[in-house]
Amino acid sequence: MYSLIDIQKRLLPDMLAVMQKRYGILHYIGLMEPVGRRSLAVSLGLTERVLRSEVEFLKDQNLIRISSTGMSLSADGRDLLEALEGIMRDISGIAVMEQELSRKLGIRQAIIVSGNSDESPWVKQELGRATAMCMKSRLKGKNIIAVTGGSTMAAVAEMLTPDLAERDWLFVPARGGIGEDVKNQANTICAKMADHTDSRHRVLYVPDQVSREMYESIIKEPNIKEVITQIKSASMVLHGIGDAITMAERRKTSEEDFVKIKHAQAVGESFGYYFNEGGEVVHKVQTIGLQLDDLSHIEHIIAVAGGSSKAKAIAAYMKRAPSSTILVTDEGAAKQLLKG
Repeated sequence: MYSLIDIQKRLLPDMLAVMQKRYGILHYIGLMEPVGRRSLAVSLGLTERVLRSEVEFLKDQNLIRISSTGMSLSADGRDLLEALEGIMRDISGIAVMEQELSRKLGIRQAIIVSGNSDESPWVKQELGRATAMCMKSRLKGKNIIAVTGGSTMAAVAEMLTPDLAERDWLFVPARGGIGEDVKNQANTICAKMADHTDSRHRVLYVPDQVSREMYESIIKEPNIKEVITQIKSASMVLHGIGDAITMAERRKTSEEDFVKIKHAQAVGESFGYYFNEGGEVVHKVQTIGLQLDDLSHIEHIIAVAGGSSKAKAIAAYMKRAPSSTILVTDEGAAKQLLKG
């Protein structure tokens, strides 16, 4: 039997298109409020003339407020946005895409947010929000959460809130990070996550990559040893997936290793491992902290990566990822992954 949405798709497709457009405007205002009309038009790819009429309609419906600082949602607008979220996922086909993607990748779950973070920077915030919701639904009581570095993990940190405070969480860096951009280091992100959730955190002040000799020496230090034990006993891991060449450049990889990574046609990187399209490890950085083999012992693994440009990297890593993995991604990456 046809659902009401199916009937509307067949008989009133224009109405659904208008609904999606207006939902998109409300959704963006909710994320970026207060926001100006010009900024909103550019971000949504609408002309100012089209946006002006839509904004007037939403204002007349008492869904948004307009002030000298910009547009923001009214209480009615916020309630409507929340009520529409599930419906819009069905209309846009995201719910079906999630099932198809998790089946194709052979993982526990795929969570897809609207948009493409390559084209719209605000989509990263949505990746962060979806990850925060996933964490909240899966973790109860006392937990250790290991976190990698990167801009996506930084976006997750920004979306965590104090309403998680009734849980006893300890955030630990999944690996060392000295040498990276400070704001995207795992230590910094752990501190921010702990601050936003009224939780605790530990630091791991060691280089992201070390020689074998230095590795053997560092892990004997009592404080380092204690943190590594906590990392390996984590109940959840939050990590990103990087483009191989971008990550090699960011790490200031030696010319010899850079040539090796490029020659081996590496497309993805995670936890210091570089993968080709077949999911084979073609290069590994000696890091202190979580290793790929450790993931099999961890109950909850959330990989967060978005943007159509990341599709190859995600697909490569997922060939090695534990089947218990949850992928939080966006439409841009999901469509490319399903095509591939």
